[in-house]
Amino acid sequence: MSEGTDGTDSLSVVHGASRRPDEDESEGAEPARSFTVVAPKGGRYLNRHLSWLDFNARVLALAEETALPLLERAKFLAIFSSNLDEFFQVRVGGLIERHAGLLTLSPDGMSVGVQLEAIRERVLRLVVRQIAVFHEVAAQLEAAGLRFSDYSSLDDDDRAHLDRVFEEQVFPVLTPLAVDPAHPFPYISNLSLNLAVVVGDPDAAATRIARVKVPQLLPRFVIMPDGERFVPLEQLIAAHLEQLFPGMRILGHHPFRVTRNADFALEEEEAEDLLTAVEAILRMRRRSPRVVRLEIDTTMDGEVLNLLMRELEIGEEAVYRVDGPLDLGGLWALHRLDRPDLHDPPFKPATQVRLGAAHEGPPDLFKVIAGGDVLVHFPYDSFSTSVEAFIEQAARDPDVLAIKQTLYRTSGPDSPIVQALVAAAEAGKQVVALVELTARFDEATNIAWARVLEQSGVHVVYGLVGLKTHAKTALVVRREAGGIRRYCHVGTGNYNQQTARLYEDLGLLSCDPELGADLTDLFNYLTGYSRQRRFRKLLVAPTTLRPRLVELIHRETRRRGRIFMKLNHLVDPEVVEALYAASTAGAEIDLVVRSACGVRPGVKGMSENIRVRSIVGRWLEHSRIWRFGENGAADWFIGSADMMSRNLDGRVEALVPVTDPGLQERLSAIVDVLLADDVRAWTLDSEGGWHPVTRRSGVNAQQRLAEMARAGAELRDADAARALGAEA
Repeated sequence: MSEGTDGTDSLSVVHGASRRPDEDESEGAEPARSFTVVAPKGGRYLNRHLSWLDFNARVLALAEETALPLLERAKFLAIFSSNLDEFFQVRVGGLIERHAGLLTLSPDGMSVGVQLEAIRERVLRLVVRQIAVFHEVAAQLEAAGLRFSDYSSLDDDDRAHLDRVFEEQVFPVLTPLAVDPAHPFPYISNLSLNLAVVVGDPDAAATRIARVKVPQLLPRFVIMPDGERFVPLEQLIAAHLEQLFPGMRILGHHPFRVTRNADFALEEEEAEDLLTAVEAILRMRRRSPRVVRLEIDTTMDGEVLNLLMRELEIGEEAVYRVDGPLDLGGLWALHRLDRPDLHDPPFKPATQVRLGAAHEGPPDLFKVIAGGDVLVHFPYDSFSTSVEAFIEQAARDPDVLAIKQTLYRTSGPDSPIVQALVAAAEAGKQVVALVELTARFDEATNIAWARVLEQSGVHVVYGLVGLKTHAKTALVVRREAGGIRRYCHVGTGNYNQQTARLYEDLGLLSCDPELGADLTDLFNYLTGYSRQRRFRKLLVAPTTLRPRLVELIHRETRRRGRIFMKLNHLVDPEVVEALYAASTAGAEIDLVVRSACGVRPGVKGMSENIRVRSIVGRWLEHSRIWRFGENGAADWFIGSADMMSRNLDGRVEALVPVTDPGLQERLSAIVDVLLADDVRAWTLDSEGGWHPVTRRSGVNAQQRLAEMARAGAELRDADAARALGAEA
């Protein structure tokens, strides 16, 4: 990790109000002891929005890491940029909407105004770092034969090629829009890149300003015929402005980019048709009135900027000057170049040990699962030979009567899982797909493939009013000699083969009868009228999950035990307070939190037994793991929920216990590797600063877990080869 990212970007959080540890207990449980804890100087909680920006700073640190291949550094620049776009659309947009007339404080004690000021200060510093890294990476790419070229620096032949590209592909889709008394200021669409063009009449001194939108459907960079040089699309347009404004003097042109609020609440209670309501939200987002960020380059003069600020109805606090190209999310296109020398070595997932193909053909997955639970770990284990194969076999199997599945995000109608569900429905099986239409920024995609499923005969359900369905569950009902048997999958990630190669996730395949009964009840709860409040094994939000997790934390508080949690976000005040009480009582607590973390660790008398780390690497850490108790006698869970109020109280989430001793050992080995990482891990201090772990043994958790999966598969294949040889 770069030495310049050791937490110096952290801001001091204003004092938060002290709260007592939560004393609510589930029925029949022994009350946890209460402890009087004095709030530390910085408050009891870290701000969730600033904590998330710290996560994105850790992503940026990967782009700064000179040991990484150049196109991987460009990829992390693109991820950082895309992350920041979503942050402004959702988090900043939501804060601004709540800012008017409200004096409520966040759990860490910050007003909305103070949060917005702190966010701006942090983002300004991060963008400076981002552009510095871009210039460094661009220079090194040029040395490797890939060059960001200016139109003005090209020779006549190159310009002639670009002129043809402009005439044939770009010019026909451009629409210059004048701004004057006869032409009102146009609507600037969200995340669009634009040119503000200053033009003058040859016969008059007056100047005019026009807007030209850079088409979003065209590639961000125009690739030259040699495949080694790239010209930004806005430069190509700027070089041909005379064709857009013939007879006018081009006095200047300035790129700018607008980000609008996309955090619209869906009033489901007032919507007779959820599908129609979501489509209305999409229309609102496309025409959002609230601008939350204006990005400009350093060349824009005051007159043009004042016009934009006036017409967009923003103040200086929403303006971000960038000393470089806008929208570096376009670097994803560069990352797709076929330059193996500039990429990470290709990675091929291994088929999970018990799911490996036997020498006579692919295994019968139902037979394998009937022989014991199977734990799959992506991307180290193959998604296609595990979860996909499970659903595909269920679709083909004549003894399968029904398939029920939640679908939050998938890769669309071409998804093998969606195709398998379609095939199952067409074969006459009972197929139910709970499609979450309100998965943010995937709404339009989900609507499209939900209709594909409906047209094939799948029973498509859009979830519960007021609750987003985030659980990752599948249930297969099969007729067997002994009667009906239910096969289950409960996981931490989406049923998406693309993200399964990029995200780290876990899943459990099982035919445990109680788990099957729980999933049956859960799907009945989701698809029909049910007031289901109790489950046999599953922990389900918003009913049983919160009280059971808090009860388990209190149990470890009473016996001064051990707690481990791996999450994406940990900001729920009740859970944080329960962890503080456990720490104060003497329990040992290790937390691996990828993104937003509200816990302030290592504070004497409050959290001195809590340790927090974050791992950011090649793959997005996405799994959620809980362990309560010592190894060998611990309760283990995996599932879909983060420790946020929205997950615990406003979503349908599912956690599944992992009870098989062998699978518990595998989870324990995963946890041990995560806690040993000193290459990709960062630790959080009591002041809210993140620091890269000082390298000692060189343990890269993601690399080590990939090696473990590959070694297991190789051992299985070797055993199979020996068995085949013995038979021969």
